[in-house]
Amino acid sequence: MDNLKFALFLIILTTVSSNNDLDWNFCGTWRHGNNPLSLNLNISTGCKGISISANESFLSINGQITAQCRRSEVITFKHLGLESGGDINFCLDWEPLLDQLMLTVGEKKLILCSPASLQDSCCTDLSDGPNTQDADYGILNTEINHDFITDKTRMAYNFLANFTNYKELCEQAKQESGSNKCAEPPSAHKSDVEIEEDFKGQIVTSPKRKTRACVSWDTRKDSLQVNWSKDGCKTEQSGENHTVCQCNHLTYFTVLVDLNRQPVPHLLELTVITYLGCAVSLISCVALIIYLFRKRRRSKEQSLPIHVGLAVSLAFLSLNFFFNGVLANVGGESVCPWVGAVLHYALLCSFAWMGIEVLHTFWLVYMVFTPRLKPYIWNLVGFALPAVPVVILAPIGDIYGPIEVPPSEDPENPYKMCWMDITENKGWLAFCFTNVMILALLVSSGLVMLFLVYRQIRTRDEWKQNRVAFLSIWGLSCLYGTTWGLAFLEFEPISTFILFITCILNSFQGFFLMLRFCMLDWMQKQAGGSGLGSSSTGSTRQHMLQAQERS
Repeated sequence: MDNLKFALFLIILTTVSSNNDLDWNFCGTWRHGNNPLSLNLNISTGCKGISISANESFLSINGQITAQCRRSEVITFKHLGLESGGDINFCLDWEPLLDQLMLTVGEKKLILCSPASLQDSCCTDLSDGPNTQDADYGILNTEINHDFITDKTRMAYNFLANFTNYKELCEQAKQESGSNKCAEPPSAHKSDVEIEEDFKGQIVTSPKRKTRACVSWDTRKDSLQVNWSKDGCKTEQSGENHTVCQCNHLTYFTVLVDLNRQPVPHLLELTVITYLGCAVSLISCVALIIYLFRKRRRSKEQSLPIHVGLAVSLAFLSLNFFFNGVLANVGGESVCPWVGAVLHYALLCSFAWMGIEVLHTFWLVYMVFTPRLKPYIWNLVGFALPAVPVVILAPIGDIYGPIEVPPSEDPENPYKMCWMDITENKGWLAFCFTNVMILALLVSSGLVMLFLVYRQIRTRDEWKQNRVAFLSIWGLSCLYGTTWGLAFLEFEPISTFILFITCILNSFQGFFLMLRFCMLDWMQKQAGGSGLGSSSTGSTRQHMLQAQERS
């Protein structure tokens, strides 16, 4: 019944479509034994067909199907970095226009035959050949071009092929899908240039404002993988919309556009500002912590532990960020996963304490007679809770590690740091759920609370003084994390301005926090100890109590 179904599928396929196949896909599950597993490749030029077989130890791909590719070797699955646990899912893809054969095993994509140059004819239209009977070990759950064939286990599948005129197939591809992938390496821009004695090079233009680098197609090492090499190629950035390449050898060349890494303008200036701001903030936070501990001895103000927690978290964040770049360059891949995880924890701690400041201020103003939470609860929320997502994400792998931030002026010399690898799907999802979502919640709630607090206390006589109102609202906005929210406003034509403002405000945040407390403390002394200049939101509670008693 399965043989009849398979034959009927192929008859319908060849009857309905009179065009040639632009691609071909075979997927299945390899049921193997407990022996060490290997991939057996034996591919040569010609157009007789291809055979996919499997037994207890080997997954084999043999045949004559390519225009230029020749490969005969045995590769262990351990060498490919693949586990040999249960049944293994795989897919084999053939693209005749590219002369490319690709094997996907699990999440690994292996290039068995790299794209070749133009040919007079290519090999396509694979059809069913003689297949083996059922077996204990082999291939099951097979699909051809995403159509299910059988769930029985067979040792081998054989497919016959035919030569097709290359130009006709290329025209067919253009008409059917607008594709123009005629034997070009993936993501490459290919052009033929006649090199004469006075040849000085060629300019390749690109409309994209992304990281661009001149590279060549390299198959000398790890030939199963797609490799771009910068050896022998020099990238000269001449403007935002074009790149000049200087190469000293002949092969396929391209301007590689990295869609994941957005080049940062004025990266050197921003880096200097960040290092200076982190150093100043670290010193400021340490001084503020000492000041708050001394004040705590002579004051019963219950807001002081929260201010201490925020200052400690900002000091920890500044310390981590200051040494991050050094550790990324010295330790590299061995150290960066740990440093990136610690930096992420420090950032989440800062967000948590800013959120606590938001909630505590609301509690003081709107719940005057309600008992407040104990300081140890705030410490659990501010220091223990942020560790939960980091502890969950760290064992997953591919989340934390070294990243490169390329400057738009010189993409070849990126700034290295340890952080979350958002180029991977897992890293990007983790970044969105743990950073972007929390930041959006913090900024939105902070703005709402800032408005509510201002509306509640604006009628007080002492708050009508401009400098008090300004310093208080400005200080609260720093506490509530609204300066981090400026990153959401980075769009043209003010993106550069927003970038600098965001960098300055956030890197100097510890300094601004200390400055606020110093100014309000000075104002308190100038006012002779009256409530208008209190250095914390604790004074708000006292004034609200007095207002309630008078009413």
